[in-house]
Amino acid sequence: MISILSWNIRQGGGKRTLAIIRKIAALKPQVVILSEYRNNKHGGSIRNTLLDLGYRHQIVTHADTDVNSVIILSTLPCSSTTYHLRKMDYDANLVKASFGIFDVIGVYLPHKKKHKLFDILLEEAMTDTPLIIAGDYNTGKNGIDQKGDSFWYTDELRKLEKEGMVDAFRHIHGDVKEYSWYSHQGNGYRYDHTYISGEVLPIVKSCYYLHEWREVGLSDHSPMVVEIG
Repeated sequence: MISILSWNIRQGGGKRTLAIIRKIAALKPQVVILSEYRNNKHGGSIRNTLLDLGYRHQIVTHADTDVNSVIILSTLPCSSTTYHLRKMDYDANLVKASFGIFDVIGVYLPHKKKHKLFDILLEEAMTDTPLIIAGDYNTGKNGIDQKGDSFWYTDELRKLEKEGMVDAFRHIHGDVKEYSWYSHQGNGYRYDHTYISGEVLPIVKSCYYLHEWREVGLSDHSPMVVEIG
């Protein structure tokens, strides 16, 4: 069984970093994707401590210390891809780990800003390699992943689905109402997703959120876990 944890840790973790590391260490997922990761001292603590715990394979960009980006850490051998050579805005917000039998892309997509990152995701979805795309998309489907219609990029999610990518949470749980982030007004939004290509879907065993981690203040987002095997 392979467990993939994706989690927006909110502005690099800050004073919550040690508690965040402890939770990850206790859960022991083989693959960890952290959104809003920062290349600062807190990010260094995450990398060094998880390295000691067996996460020898770490994929991160060279984003500035105050830039929210994404990192993949894995106990499983993998090769890495970053997208900085595209020379596009938010090029630190996607990284890819290739495990041979499938690829994993960690995402932290900008919130209500124009970007072309979905173009890259669509390109990746059209390749022959089975794919998992996980992290904070900062969007969802209007009327489904929120009560209102304020999401940008709903159409892009539907384009991913046309290329054979499946929302793992909906595959397991159907149309249940569950949210990974809440506004100060108490409105819920499902920003955090794992999309999986059809070749991998038959071995998806579970997909769920760890809401308690958000509720105790470790972040403002609930982590998502997908188990395949």
